[in-house]
Amino acid sequence: MSDLTRHADTPAPWLRGIQASAGLTAEGLFIRYRIDADRARLAIPETTAPERVEGLWRHTCLEAFVMGADAPAYREFNFSPSGAWQAYGFHAYRQGGPLEDATAPRIERTPAAELGLRVFLPTQNLPSGPRLLLGLSAVIEAADGSLSYWALRHPPGRPDFHHSDCFALELARP
Repeated sequence: MSDLTRHADTPAPWLRGIQASAGLTAEGLFIRYRIDADRARLAIPETTAPERVEGLWRHTCLEAFVMGADAPAYREFNFSPSGAWQAYGFHAYRQGGPLEDATAPRIERTPAAELGLRVFLPTQNLPSGPRLLLGLSAVIEAADGSLSYWALRHPPGRPDFHHSDCFALELARP
């Protein structure tokens, strides 16, 4: 597991840390997120049936940005602890929209003793190429409505998970 770092402009003293890991198989991409926080201070949505929902990034949302190592095109996947999800396709930096033909990911909350998610993205959702670059990130909403932004790596300036600096993990296809 790798530690995500909090963006310096978004303090969250009640959030001790977030870890994420990813693995790539012939079937798809497996991602695990673990949040270490004072649960009473978090805004965590209730579990519902899995469905596509727009604007998940405005609340507690775990994210994966996935790029083929040889192309500027990338995909963004949002996962809510509720089970809601969304997928976007971009042909260049922030140039794109919803990925209409995305297959629903499998999203599981981790056991009650641990706050986090396990996610499986099928291969057909991923960009092509022998290597993938990933940006794993999280938006965490506090009970008071404030947001903190976490990523493997942050670019200079405001939080921006789309920035190429955030694609900090490289995985080779099996």
